Amino acid sequence: MSKPKENSPLTAMVLAAGFGRRMRPLTDQTPKPLLPIAGKPLIEYAIERLAAIGVQKVVINLGYLGPKIRQQLGSGSRWGLDIHYSIEHEEEPLETAGGILKALPLIGDSSFLVVNGDVWCDYDLSQWIERPLPESCPGRLLMVLNPPHNPDGDFGIEGGLLSGTAKPRYTFAGISWLRAETLTEYPKRRECFGLGEVFTFNEDKLQAELYEGDWCDVGTPERLENLDRRLTGES
Repeated sequence: MSKPKENSPLTAMVLAAGFGRRMRPLTDQTPKPLLPIAGKPLIEYAIERLAAIGVQKVVINLGYLGPKIRQQLGSGSRWGLDIHYSIEHEEEPLETAGGILKALPLIGDSSFLVVNGDVWCDYDLSQWIERPLPESCPGRLLMVLNPPHNPDGDFGIEGGLLSGTAKPRYTFAGISWLRAETLTEYPKRRECFGLGEVFTFNEDKLQAELYEGDWCDVGTPERLENLDRRLTGES
C-alpha cells in the first residue's frame, strides 16, 4: 500500500444510524450494518477497506440499536484504526447529512471519506488517494449503474462533474469524499436533512466518477441473501 498523499483523507465516516425497516424482521434485534454477509458483519467490509487505504480515524454515527454496533467494533484496534462514535437518538435519526454535520467535531476540519454502512462495494478507494481532491472542489462522488430498485438514477455526469440534467443518469453509490465546508456552508442546513439535497446544491462542482464493478445496496432481505450467496460461492 502506498503512503497516503498530503491531501488524502485520513478520516472517514461510516453512516450506520438508520432503522433498516425494509429488512425486518432481520433488523428487529440486529442493526442492519451488523447483518452477516458470508459470515462477517456487513459494516466490517467497509472498515477493512478503509484501513487498507491508510485511513487512521473512523467516525460512526449510532442510532437504532447503536450500542450493539459499538460492542461489535469497539475501539477499532483490531484493524489498526481509531474508531469514534457520534451518538444520535435511536428513535429520531438525523438522516445522512444531519448525521455528518453532528459528527463534524469528531471528524475535524480536513476532507473525509463517507461510506454508507449498508453498502457493499469492491471499488478500490486507493485510486482516489492517488488523485487528491482539488482545493476548490467540494467533494467527489462514486456513481454506479442503476440497480432494479432505482431505475431512473440520481444524477448524471458531465465533464467529470455531477449533473442534474446530463443523460444517462446513474445511482449514487453511498461512497463520497467531502469537505467539511460542503456541509457547514450549505445554506439550508438544519438538524435533520439528507445528502441528496446537498449534492443537488453543488451540481456542476462536485466531481463524479462512474464505477461499473460489483456494488450492492443491501436494502432488502432478498438483496442480502443474493449478496451472501455470491460471496460464499453458492449457486
